[in-house]
Amino acid sequence: MIDLSNISLQFNGKYLFKDVNYKINSGDRISLVGANGTGKSSLLKIINGEFQPESGKIFKQKDISIGYLPQENITHKGKTLIEESHLALTDILFLHEKENEITKELSKDNITNEKREDLVNQLGEVHHRLEELDSYSATSKVEKILLGLGFEEDDFERMTDEFSGGWQMRIALAKILISQNDILLMDEPTNHLDLDSLEWLISFLKSYKGALLIVSHDKYFVNAVTKKTLEIYLGKFNTFNGDYDAYLKFKEERDQLVANQYLLQQKKIKETEKFIERFRYKATKAKQVQSRIKQLEKISLVELPDFKDDISIKFPEPPPSGIINLELKSISKAYGPKVIFENLDFQIDRGNKIAFVGPNGAGKSTLAKIIAGVINYDHGERILGHNTIISYYAQDVADNLKAELDILETIEMISENQTIGQLRSLLGSFLFSGDDVFKKVGILSGGEKSRVALAKILLTKSNFIILDEPTNHLDISSKLVLQKALREFKGSLILVSHDINFLEPIVNKVVEIRKKSVKTFLGGIDYYLSKREDYFLPEETNLKSNQNDQENISRKDKKRIEAELRKKKYEATKDLIKKIEKLEEEIGKLEKREKELENNLLEPDTFNNPVKAREMTIEFNQVKNNLEKNISEWGKLSEELSVIEQKFS
Repeated sequence: MIDLSNISLQFNGKYLFKDVNYKINSGDRISLVGANGTGKSSLLKIINGEFQPESGKIFKQKDISIGYLPQENITHKGKTLIEESHLALTDILFLHEKENEITKELSKDNITNEKREDLVNQLGEVHHRLEELDSYSATSKVEKILLGLGFEEDDFERMTDEFSGGWQMRIALAKILISQNDILLMDEPTNHLDLDSLEWLISFLKSYKGALLIVSHDKYFVNAVTKKTLEIYLGKFNTFNGDYDAYLKFKEERDQLVANQYLLQQKKIKETEKFIERFRYKATKAKQVQSRIKQLEKISLVELPDFKDDISIKFPEPPPSGIINLELKSISKAYGPKVIFENLDFQIDRGNKIAFVGPNGAGKSTLAKIIAGVINYDHGERILGHNTIISYYAQDVADNLKAELDILETIEMISENQTIGQLRSLLGSFLFSGDDVFKKVGILSGGEKSRVALAKILLTKSNFIILDEPTNHLDISSKLVLQKALREFKGSLILVSHDINFLEPIVNKVVEIRKKSVKTFLGGIDYYLSKREDYFLPEETNLKSNQNDQENISRKDKKRIEAELRKKKYEATKDLIKKIEKLEEEIGKLEKREKELENNLLEPDTFNNPVKAREMTIEFNQVKNNLEKNISEWGKLSEELSVIEQKFS
């Protein structure tokens, strides 16, 4: 479908990737990964035709349609939401225009019978194509996608100019989902989605028939919708069949193996150099010295992976506080006629780590701001607990940074015991390396300012932290630094976030805010997700009806039905289970052999025997490839088995 041939791209004199080749086939679901600055977003723009590579060619299937979602700088103006969304129906709009033109021609009196017959045939083809595109349900489809992404029916006639940046992104996302593209290129599509919209998007993309190429730091999302990983690594493209978690495991093992090979090679080089230096001027050893020099010249150096130091940042010890950090009593809040909360009671106890979830616009950020004391409420009482000291982070907090200071000066102002080296390590974990730390805050982008504000939070001495969507501008390694610090933080915490993997090891309570109601789940994010379906049950009358139907089935009939189902399930799955078990046995053998070969390759005896090393490397690569194929096949069969088993649940 799309063929990249010998593509190269450089930035500031450095190649991001050079002479790379890659094919995207119909139905591929690919996660594009790599360290920040390796060219992921640039590659999407090259495929979309916005950037031209320095060299190489891109071959695209004829009439292929591409939907592209950039990470930022999206604006829509001058139309209502529903009008803007309908613009995505390009094929249908074109056919309707053609239909109108043909109808006008047919209404003329002076056309010949031959011409009329030709126009009627054209009109028939147009109507046939409109039927193929299901144009009569197009409006319903547009509305369904908008509602799925969190818009409400009242929004349909609003001007797009009225929507904020996050909602502008959703409009763009809606349009590429509406337009029935052959491939979707998406750069951080989940940044501004709430949990409901995220789950809806995952469901939509699972049933989408086209190809996907996605850049995202949301592991939960990527694992759910992609089946391949394309890695930009040391200027090359590496492909891996498997979801993102499987890729991370592979990457960890690969990087460790390369690091070991690098150390062994360096040891060998030093030993050779030592020999050369020792016997350089000894005539009897001249031949051996020249041989060693030639060996060094021919060595293909192992490139060391870009390891980041394991940065461990801890919050300052929180000052002691009372058992209750904060209490809200009968809080009411409205924006004009729109009521957000009415007579809300809420309490945060010392040590609570709470996730606020729910659809956008339901009041998550509003409640966080009321608790933080950033905005006023209409009625009720906000009671701050004994010695409660609050730190609050939101996207707009970044705008309060002092523009005239550089980044390092900004965080130096609030640091107490940290050295310059420690502060630079902290900033490095938030993607500010080298001379970047001396950039003035005033010239930073919105995302960069947000990262500086987050770094400040990590140095602030408080016992109650409130973070509103802290992960939107972070890569995975930065998220891990923040996640580890929040997990170890001994104070209280509120996180407004839809990032499930980020929340998972941190929170012990989940508060869902929806339609003026607040419901607390006394457990982590996994517990909430497991209970979520129970929470959104059908109407009570339907439940009672279902219960009555169940009661009407006799115990004997119930056992008979269950036995029949078990038999059908066995017949439907037995062959599949045998294949899976056989694959698991083969995978076990291959994993064992891979480990043996890996250990043997690291032995000095192997390095001293080039023939043996080459043979072992060839076998290692064969074993690895077979292992990857078997794991991929096991994944497909397991998914197939899961689908069949669900039918019998």
